[in-house]
Amino acid sequence: MALAQSIAQTDFNFPDQTNVYHGKVRDVYTIRDKYLAMIVSDRISAFDIVLPRPIPYKGQVLNQIAAHFLEATADIVPNWVIQTPDPNVSLGHYCQPYPIEMVIRGYLAGHAWREYRSGKRELCGVPLPEGLKENDRLPSPIITPTTKATEGHDEDISREEILRQGLVSEAEYRKLEEYTYALFERGTQMAADQGLILVDTKYEFGKKDDIIFLIDEVHTPDSSRYFYADGYEERQAKGEKQKQLSKEFVRQWLIDHGFQGLEGQMMPEFTDDFLQSVSDRYVELYEKITGKSFDRGQTEDILARIDNNVRKALNDIA
Repeated sequence: MALAQSIAQTDFNFPDQTNVYHGKVRDVYTIRDKYLAMIVSDRISAFDIVLPRPIPYKGQVLNQIAAHFLEATADIVPNWVIQTPDPNVSLGHYCQPYPIEMVIRGYLAGHAWREYRSGKRELCGVPLPEGLKENDRLPSPIITPTTKATEGHDEDISREEILRQGLVSEAEYRKLEEYTYALFERGTQMAADQGLILVDTKYEFGKKDDIIFLIDEVHTPDSSRYFYADGYEERQAKGEKQKQLSKEFVRQWLIDHGFQGLEGQMMPEFTDDFLQSVSDRYVELYEKITGKSFDRGQTEDILARIDNNVRKALNDIA
């Protein structure tokens, strides 16, 4: 079966467009310096590098999972989205983003495990207990912020350093912490309802008219790691790898093929079969985490579809 069409890049010119930003995965169009049209492409990144071929339906999955969770957490913190006029698009408020990402971890996995394995017992100023194994549950969730790099890698940073550098005021940082813990608790509950464990995730916040908004994506497989709850304890007891739904499997595949984004390393070939398997994993996560069937959007001339839907939505909010 042939791969579905996918979105590798966009180059729109919407009415009253004042700016455009092409990120690793998202293309963000600013309208009248007041609204954002965020188009979630099918690009995929790992080790802060955009991989050579896009993944069919990945953008739709990310956009619709984010919309699902933004709607489900609007009682905790206001969010930036006004509407989702297209499977790959969210339209909402332009906010001034805070220069940090609020990473929160309930389990010792991914980057945190790699740091722990190297001998570190403190992460972003947060002490970690001795004797933990990979994927063990932490005594309580911990916040391990990062800087938001415009180029290259995000860097771990402590609460104390954030305040010392004046990146965020103390009062606002306390509010960001409060929102982060509450969002993670809600996400954990919603994941558990679907037989999943929310392992770790990140939140981004911005401000508009002196109000803090939750911005960007929430609880998607690009920003979060999920384990299957069924069999978790047994796998931990046996020292086996956890069955997970996240982008970590793509990173692991790259590592297994000799690529970690380091100088001189050759990018492995992305076959159609591999791209299809990644696409299937994203769809699986959508259906698993939301409890809804995934309705694949029309992929013939996707860019025309998006252009038409965004223009209609902009007319509605003009």
